[in-house]
Amino acid sequence: MNNISTELILDARNLHKKYDLGARSLEVLRGVSIQVAKGDFLALRGASGAGKSTLLHLLGGLDTPNQGEVWFHGKNLRTLSNGALSQWRNSKVGLIFQAYHLLPELDALENVCLPARVARMPAAAAEARGRELLAKVGLKGRVEHRPTELSGGEQQRVAIARALINSPELILADEPTGNLDSHTGDEIMDLLLSLRSGSQTTLVIATHDARVAARAPKVIELFDGQILKEPDLVSRA
Repeated sequence: MNNISTELILDARNLHKKYDLGARSLEVLRGVSIQVAKGDFLALRGASGAGKSTLLHLLGGLDTPNQGEVWFHGKNLRTLSNGALSQWRNSKVGLIFQAYHLLPELDALENVCLPARVARMPAAAAEARGRELLAKVGLKGRVEHRPTELSGGEQQRVAIARALINSPELILADEPTGNLDSHTGDEIMDLLLSLRSGSQTTLVIATHDARVAARAPKVIELFDGQILKEPDLVSRA
């Protein structure tokens, strides 16, 4: 039975994105429209260069489309100032990147707590929340380790905990298993799905891995910046 809410959290309309490369332009997205309901798990699948990461960046307000709009709970992201957009992203969106993007001079707990400190969460509350999340992702004994002292799977777990610290409504993950072996990748996906089911957080993952995409109730296939396959509306979860 599909118990996913029909309340839209994301509504992306006719997104176009191109980049100027000297004398020529590279058109990455060509009229992509998607809708994501609250609590959905959607996989964006496609080969390298298909536009998955670019679409994810537009959905998270990290970049702006040349044409088209992204709406979040009925609010057009184009209408937000840079400051308001940063605040929205920090409070509503959890970002997980393939390259982890942990600060090497900070330990695991300090990396996790960064978004909370930006949101002006009291230091003691941020630390308590950070320790709770690190324990939840299986790193209770690694809170004082710096990224260079952690494996790839452990760094990705830190990145997931960091993405969750402000209790976001939406998690955007860009190839979260791309740098991991298959066993560790499966563990990361198990973790993401367990966290999603526990909080009904909306999850959108960009991946070229068919095994990862197969775990999503809905899949969108991207090819040369366009949707090749519409999402399957029958849950496979």
